[in-house]
Amino acid sequence: MSKLQAPKGVSEYFPPRSQYFELVRETLIQSARTAGYSLMELPVFEDTELFKRGVGESTDVVSKEMYTFEDRGGRSITLRPEGTAGVMRSVIENNLDKLSLPIKVWYSGAFFRAERPQAGRYRQFYQVGIEAIGLNDPEIDFEVIAVADRAFKKLGLKSYRLEITSLGDAQSRASHRKDLVAYISKLKLDEGTVARAALNPLRLFDDKRPEIQDAMKDAPLLLDYLSAESAESFAKVQELLTAANIAFTINPRMVRGLDYYTGTTFEFVSDKLGAQSGIGGGGRYDGLMAELGGNDLSGIGFGLGVDRVLLACEAEGLFDTSENKSDLDIFIIALSASEKSFVSNLINQLRDKGVSCDMAYGDRALKGAMKSADKSGARYSAVIGSDEIKSGNLALKDMKTGESKEVRISTLTAEFKTN
Repeated sequence: MSKLQAPKGVSEYFPPRSQYFELVRETLIQSARTAGYSLMELPVFEDTELFKRGVGESTDVVSKEMYTFEDRGGRSITLRPEGTAGVMRSVIENNLDKLSLPIKVWYSGAFFRAERPQAGRYRQFYQVGIEAIGLNDPEIDFEVIAVADRAFKKLGLKSYRLEITSLGDAQSRASHRKDLVAYISKLKLDEGTVARAALNPLRLFDDKRPEIQDAMKDAPLLLDYLSAESAESFAKVQELLTAANIAFTINPRMVRGLDYYTGTTFEFVSDKLGAQSGIGGGGRYDGLMAELGGNDLSGIGFGLGVDRVLLACEAEGLFDTSENKSDLDIFIIALSASEKSFVSNLINQLRDKGVSCDMAYGDRALKGAMKSADKSGARYSAVIGSDEIKSGNLALKDMKTGESKEVRISTLTAEFKTN
């Protein structure tokens, strides 16, 4: 019988690397919590129409990459390829926009895109995202960017850069679109590219084919068409980033892969990851909520790739994957089978009191049990035999220094509360 394997293009994590995946994810989430964002737990699948309307039919995500199927009721369902559309649907459906604005939420989990797998590019991938909905304010734009930057710095990342631009307001885009369409009409393009440009001419800036990039090198840039209000807002974002010592470069050709972006748009890029260098990005999406049937409220957010950030951390040598990053306080070894019940009861009591602990199971000899203690990554270890049970004392060994001290078994909990 052949061995079963995970589907192609799925990113999965198991010990010891899963500990670093968790560290990255929790660091990204904690940065959002620190800024006042609250959890929103979203469905993994939604009605297909949500993504067609919310993400945009001109995007590769919708036209080529979605996992779409028909359920038993004949409804078209899609595994979520991104998070913003689902957040907006939930805000509208649950009337969250009637609460105090802005609505600030974070989410995390698996997302799905049917694309060609390669290093850093998966069909199932993980993101942490935030959305701030309800107000169009450059200070919020700055806050969203700063939340991501703070998390990257907390992880210790250094070889990354922030690229920003503005995709303007409706007035800016209308003025630009007229000239851009005129420019594109003079190009010799294949039928598929012409169709994409008809849906959203900005998509051609995002086309990675060398011949299209060459054809678009003299195309009019949206940054040159910003209305006075859009230009002022974008200038304020730059001012706030500079004051916070968050370095950035302006990329006037940035479009991002989703159609709903407007105004401030940004991407974080790692210099260590090669072709798949984006570790996260986002932007403002004025008009998205109205497009999905809700009030016409502004919003801004980001999606940070946990997989990509982990790869960037590893590329910079931030994690020692040979070391077990355990949260265990203590690993306890029963000297013989007769003491195992005592130890089992003891670790259960310690866990009840919040002490993270484990024990040596099975019938291993002391040498093998000590190897298990080493591999566990626990801060301390202890061996309990009949003498320890009788005296009520044990030798608590620091696994890093090798030093031991005698403590009362009955006071173990207090020992860890002070360490």
